[in-house]
Amino acid sequence: MEKSQSLKARLIAILQNLGTLTLLAIAFPFNLTVVLLALVWDSLTRPFQKPKVANPNPKTIMLTGGKMTKSLQLARSFYADGHRVILVETHKYWLVGHRFSRAVDLFYTVPAPNKDTDGYIQGLLAIAKHENVDVYVPVCSPVASYYDSLAKPVLSGCCEVFHFDPDVTQLLDDKFAFAEKAREFGLSVPKSFKITDPQQVIDFDFREEKRKYILKSIPYDSVRRLNLTKLPCDTPAETAAFVNSLPISEEKPWIMQEFIPGKEYCTHSTVRNGELRLHCCCESSAFQVNYENVDKSDILQWVSRFVQGLNLTGQASFDFIKAEDGTVYAIECNPRTHSAITMFYNHLGVAEAYLSDTPLPEPLQPLPESKPTYWLYHEVWRLNEIRSFWDIRRWFKTVFGGKDAIFQVNDPLPFLMVHHWQIPLLLLDNLRRMQGWIRIDFNIGKLVELGGD
Repeated sequence: MEKSQSLKARLIAILQNLGTLTLLAIAFPFNLTVVLLALVWDSLTRPFQKPKVANPNPKTIMLTGGKMTKSLQLARSFYADGHRVILVETHKYWLVGHRFSRAVDLFYTVPAPNKDTDGYIQGLLAIAKHENVDVYVPVCSPVASYYDSLAKPVLSGCCEVFHFDPDVTQLLDDKFAFAEKAREFGLSVPKSFKITDPQQVIDFDFREEKRKYILKSIPYDSVRRLNLTKLPCDTPAETAAFVNSLPISEEKPWIMQEFIPGKEYCTHSTVRNGELRLHCCCESSAFQVNYENVDKSDILQWVSRFVQGLNLTGQASFDFIKAEDGTVYAIECNPRTHSAITMFYNHLGVAEAYLSDTPLPEPLQPLPESKPTYWLYHEVWRLNEIRSFWDIRRWFKTVFGGKDAIFQVNDPLPFLMVHHWQIPLLLLDNLRRMQGWIRIDFNIGKLVELGGD
């Protein structure tokens, strides 16, 4: 029976990978045409374009997370301000499409930090020394954020590291510890409990609680993070069955957090010496691949108070719930760059917000004329979800009223290479291994798999 299921899973994986590769092959001529036209247009109009900024004090910036759109966006922002950009990824993602961006001067790969921590740190150090890097800005995956903190004291001898110290990263990345610290500052957070054994939830007296609860893994879990099962379930037996199905332990603790009904928001914050220098906020969803800036002064003030309280320097993204009574509650903090930074695609002040020590009168936010960002291939996939005229109208509004986060007329190659080089090569590798996947994340530039990175 088990052998039959394994054979079936392999067959499904083969069909899944072959089918997706076929669809990408069909789309290739259309995308190639668009990119070639963009290259020709850029070549013809270049004499009439504004000359590239001649920065009197150009720096060499090293960015990791090269497979992710947010890293491409930061590369473009630093390049537009006259700086030199070195892009870095782990060996698995040697196929990064963003390396073909005009904003990227050189591309390197290093060992995966969770598999070879010392190799990762020494790899970054070797690049920093060889390329005379001035500032290292980690664009972390959830796995890498702590390892970049470990690299900070090693790299600090040859360049500035725009990231948190290890203890701060651990605090921010721990959903329970973060909530407790925010509570110390008098900031609003949901009621939370640290869970290290399923029995703690089974024995919990929910009768005294006004609201339901949800369980979330404290270590990042790319799959189960989308599970928002409300507790308690209809019966104690169902609650016990659900909780016992989760990998809860002392080594992998979870947080049981009060579920507050309301509107969800996510933010990106760039912080230096406790000053909030760059901030954006947008409505959130479980699988977030659309960003449109919204002005929420109460959320901005919450973030400002928190980062000032810890005197932070680095990048952090916060998730919030705005309750029906108007109170904003921070749900969690991720000590890394948020993809919402793509909304700064036309803002010329991003590099200065990262590099300058001069205080700003107020945090930079996306320009009023900036369009919402999206990923075209995600939107194409969503065509199968259209069920009404209003769905069609919403789809057209998203695509024609926004901007693809990767495509840029004067830098079109990343759009072609991500969709028809990076992702196809990952699919071919999965086909070789007869391995399936849950979804393709064009934003992050990877295949989301059970037990994946």
